[in-house]
Amino acid sequence: MRALNVSPFRERRLLQVAMSICALVPILGGAWGAWRGLGLGTDVAESHAHYLSGVLLGVGLVFWGCVPSIERRSGLVRLLAIPVVIGGLVRLAAVMKTGLSLSIALPLVMELGVTPALVLWTSRVSGRFRDPSGLSA
Repeated sequence: MRALNVSPFRERRLLQVAMSICALVPILGGAWGAWRGLGLGTDVAESHAHYLSGVLLGVGLVFWGCVPSIERRSGLVRLLAIPVVIGGLVRLAAVMKTGLSLSIALPLVMELGVTPALVLWTSRVSGRFRDPSGLSA
């Protein structure tokens, strides 16, 4: 049973909007860190921060690239989500040492909540476009 009575095309459009907005988080965060760095003090730490910011930017850009044909990109979205969720799990484990603050909680919500939800939603939309009736669950 579906919770909403929305056409597959409308649901795809809603997903495209959501994915576009959510992809801005790693794009903007990655671009900021790649450009400005994180002020970590040492050359090695700063170089590592620049690299990881570039990876984050790249992941966001690939998510964004999935938007136009999102109904055909569920496999790529799932694949991109794997390092995001693993990173979130590692961040969550580090909370035991560092404690939880808002600047840690917000990324965790994206990594362990929003990203898996987008994966499930993308799979649902993809399934609706594979089913000729557009009514699959």
